[in-house]
Formats: sequence, structure tokens, C-alpha cells
Amino acid sequence: MSSNNLRAMNIDNSGNIAGETDAQADFAPKPMIIGGRVFDFSKRIYIMGILNVTPDSFSDGGRCYRRLDALNHADKMIKAGADIIDVGGESSRPGAQPVDLKVEMSRVVPVIREIRKNYDIPVSVDTYKAEVAKAAIDAGADIINDISALSMDPKMREVAANADLPVILMHMKGTPTNMQKKPSYDSLMSEVYNYLRGAIDAALKAGIREDKIIVDPGIGFGKTTSHNCTIIKNLRWLKSLNRPILVGLSRKSFIGEITGQQVNDRMYGTVAANVISVLNGANILRVHDVKENIQAVKVTELLHGRLRGIKPKTRAGEPVKL
Repeated sequence: MSSNNLRAMNIDNSGNIAGETDAQADFAPKPMIIGGRVFDFSKRIYIMGILNVTPDSFSDGGRCYRRLDALNHADKMIKAGADIIDVGGESSRPGAQPVDLKVEMSRVVPVIREIRKNYDIPVSVDTYKAEVAKAAIDAGADIINDISALSMDPKMREVAANADLPVILMHMKGTPTNMQKKPSYDSLMSEVYNYLRGAIDAALKAGIREDKIIVDPGIGFGKTTSHNCTIIKNLRWLKSLNRPILVGLSRKSFIGEITGQQVNDRMYGTVAANVISVLNGANILRVHDVKENIQAVKVTELLHGRLRGIKPKTRAGEPVKL
């Protein structure tokens, strides 16, 4: 569906799309090669483990700030079954201030280099700075995960195109410093869709291949709790972009507003929201709690029939009888 068709979409006041079907959520984009691995989105959901090498991230700030702690946590997530490790050196929590380029680089590059040296797993760098991305790629990063959809640094698209690596284009209204100051939309889903469509077009124009693009609706980035819930409920609309959808809602404030729980007690709420995201079309989940989310996704895939044509087995190797 082109952006020219958006005005013909029938959207009610809650952001719900008339005529949407489960088939839209089940549509899978073509497989993607990431770090030498085939990511076949028709077969299963993939898990990206969060590794914040920062002193001030909203959930785990300081926990992985020291290099050894970061590597130990990466090891834990890999052993738990993560498909990708996402390394970030600048907090993007609401109200966060930008970090100096050299500081961010000194945080992420050594960690990425060590992960690459010791593990065979795709590594993503979470940055909007072109120089950081280039240094991370030189150290072994396989993905650029940019909260600004390659727009905050004018050199980022060129770096991404030259590297010929997958990029994650995220929707954000404003910047981390001001994005949560009374965010509002005239038509939420239309604006998110059009932003991502425009980001894809700009990436293509810069020479980035379409089969290298992943989209992210940006849960918590310039959205209220109501906005976040509407996006999760209507994720299938973004399927018409024909790109894999990543959802990153782990432990975010809207879960705290719904449950009344503090940030480190939001794992169960995160799992519930991720299950709904999977049912509505998410292909990749970015999470803090890898083991718990993998378990939930496996059960969701099986019970919902997302793994059609694959005969699931128990841990003992016996066929599952449904």
C-alpha cells in the first residue's frame, strides 16, 4: 500500500482500522541476512537482547557500565537464546541529554569488539551518530539501530549505504530531551505510517537496499500510554510497508502506568504486551528479559498457529499433540 492510499483508510477515533484481518498480521516479509544468518520471519519471532553500556539508562543504568559486567550480561543473554545483541552507549530515556561522540564510542566499540571475538551472534549498535556507527561496524557490528531513522546525522545514510548492513528505522516525535512533553497527534497511525514510509524512501534514495530495512514504531518515543496501546493494537497496519517490524516496549513507563509497578518489576507486563505485539504482527522483540520472553513467544507461536507447516516438539523431542 502506498502512502497515497492512506487517506482512503477508514480509521475510527480510537485509531482502529476498519477491515483489518488476521491475515495482515500473519503476513511475513522476505527472509533477511543478518550477520551471516538467515532470519526467516515466516518461521518464527526473533529476540534482540538489550545491552546498555551507560550509567543512566532508564531500566538498567549502570548495571552494565563496566566492560566486564557488559560482557557477562551479553553472555547471559546469548546463553538464554537471544538472536541479536543490541549495544547502546547513550541513554534515550525521556529527558536524556546527548552524550559526547568520543564518550559514546569508547563505551560501545570495545564491547562490540569483544562480543564479536567470542561469540557468533549478530550485533547491533544503537546510535544516531554516523561516526559511532562507522566505528562500531569496523569493530564488527552487523546492524545500525537508529532512533531517528537515520535523520539526526546527515552522514548516517551514507555510512549505512556504504556498509550495506541492515538498518532499523524508528519513529520518534521530537528528541529524547523533549519527546514526552505532551505528545499529540491528529491521526496517530497515519502519522507513524507516513513517517516510516518517508524514512524508507529516504534510505532507498541514499542507496540503502530495501531488503536491509527494518521498521520500529517507536513505543515510548513521543507517545502517551494511550498512543502506545493504540500502536500495539494496530501493528498489522504497518505490514503494508512490507518490512520486518521490530517492537521495543520492554519495561517502559506505559507498562508502569498500567500496572503500578516500578521499572525493574515490569517483566510480566512486558511479556504480556509482547505477546499481543506478536499476535498483531511483530517480527522482532527488543527486550531486557530474554529467557522469559522467548518462553512466552514459543507458546504464543504454537498456540496461535504462527508456525504453520512446522511440527513442534517438546524438550524431550516428542511431537506436541494439540
